[in-house]
Amino acid sequence: MSNVSLEQASIIIDAALEKGREMGLKPLTFSVLDSGGHLVAFKREDKSSLLRGDIASGKAWGALGMGSSTRILGERAAGNPSFFGALSDLSGGKILTSPGGVLILNDAGDVIGAVGASGDSGANDEACVIAGIEAAGLKVAP
Repeated sequence: MSNVSLEQASIIIDAALEKGREMGLKPLTFSVLDSGGHLVAFKREDKSSLLRGDIASGKAWGALGMGSSTRILGERAAGNPSFFGALSDLSGGKILTSPGGVLILNDAGDVIGAVGASGDSGANDEACVIAGIEAAGLKVAP
């Protein structure tokens, strides 16, 4: 299995930022992690608030840690809050369940990393991430 490269991560973030500007969103922050949870690339727009980097990384880390997008995790958390509370404790608070954390797949369907975004609504964060992944010629996990 390969990991998302720096070149791919840069394309993802730049395209995601462009999508956010096209949509007229609030300042955004993006974090791209490889399949082992290591930071590959990070960008924070001017005027993005203090915790946005941690939130973006937490969304990416949560998607990797649980093997699904944070949109799905949020839906699961609503039905099983005690499990996700325990999961938060086990992860040292790293797992976030708001939309905006998406797994990156290669052509073979292997997870090669994840992207997290923060700054606007979860749905808008997620839309930017998906646009970035697709712009890099990679696939988004269902």
